[in-house]
Amino acid sequence: MTATALTSSAFADVKVGMITTLSGGGAGLGIDVRDGFMLAIKQSGRTDIEVVIEDDQRKPDIAVQLADKMVQSEKVDVLTGIIWSNLAMAVVPSVTAQGKFYLSPNAGPSALAGAGCHKNYFNVAWQNDNLHEAAGAYANSAGHKNSFILAPNYPAGKDALTGYKRFFSGDLAGEIFTKLGQTDYAAEIAQIRASNADSVFFFLPGGMGISFLKQYASSGVDLPVVGPAFSFDQGILQAVGSAALGVVNTSQWNKDIDNPTNNAFVESFKAEYGRLPSLYASQGFDTANLLISAVATSDVKDADSFRKALEAANFDSTRGDFKFGSNHHPVQTIYARKVIKEGDIFTNMIIGTALENHSDAYATECKF
Repeated sequence: MTATALTSSAFADVKVGMITTLSGGGAGLGIDVRDGFMLAIKQSGRTDIEVVIEDDQRKPDIAVQLADKMVQSEKVDVLTGIIWSNLAMAVVPSVTAQGKFYLSPNAGPSALAGAGCHKNYFNVAWQNDNLHEAAGAYANSAGHKNSFILAPNYPAGKDALTGYKRFFSGDLAGEIFTKLGQTDYAAEIAQIRASNADSVFFFLPGGMGISFLKQYASSGVDLPVVGPAFSFDQGILQAVGSAALGVVNTSQWNKDIDNPTNNAFVESFKAEYGRLPSLYASQGFDTANLLISAVATSDVKDADSFRKALEAANFDSTRGDFKFGSNHHPVQTIYARKVIKEGDIFTNMIIGTALENHSDAYATECKF
């Protein structure tokens, strides 16, 4: 699938390879990233940006094959789109080593933020630990003292629990790594019930979070739940329903962040696609606008110049002011949100700030 934008510049045309998840259990996340990205490209009115889109099926081997095809056959200049950290780890080191730029709209594994960083790798979303660190900070402020924590056994799941523990000052009643893609959580919920926990923190993105929340709500376990936005975002909430009401979750974005760019993004996304945007859609939109800002002022064939343009991040973000840290990961404010119902729609509202101007724990290890 190929899409081309609508106006050009004096610099060389840019070819973008988007590898993302468009089928299977995680498809909603990839679809949102794609739609947010392509909305920004459309709104830019440029004809010098071509986007080739492929489905990785949430399989690392497929992602690697697609990346090889895009670099060797399609001759792309920039790659983007990957949702899952295990796929990012399979693709990003290889494509950046071949001189390509990678702009991540989501996955931010710790291995790519510290000693394994690369000057051509930029993460526009977060470093994986960040929202979980904010959840730990929020749990402290809420008075939680003994959390039961769980996440899938893959890089982002490990980063999630590491991040929560880094900021949570209480004790752990239990810690579990679940199977990636798991849908039955009866055993885990039984362990939570038998523990002395006063709260539950979990990171289970996509369909995993839907399954867990529904089973947890019907289990009779009545402990407060804290988590990152990934299991409480717009596309997921409608499937979870009332089981999510009142849950506090952490995010660097929400539809009620009041700035002109975000307000326009929310309305234009609704008009274009007939649904509210998610966190993933906002990240796709911001990633495309970062790319557009660099294309407008530099030639992608001049890697040093293009890299400097990306580092400048001279674009209007849905989050407000946007800047990269020294390792090309965002320095940003992370909010506490609460799940509410507006009419017939489940959504989130910001209730406070969890961490302000927050960087990541690995930046000092990154040496370009």
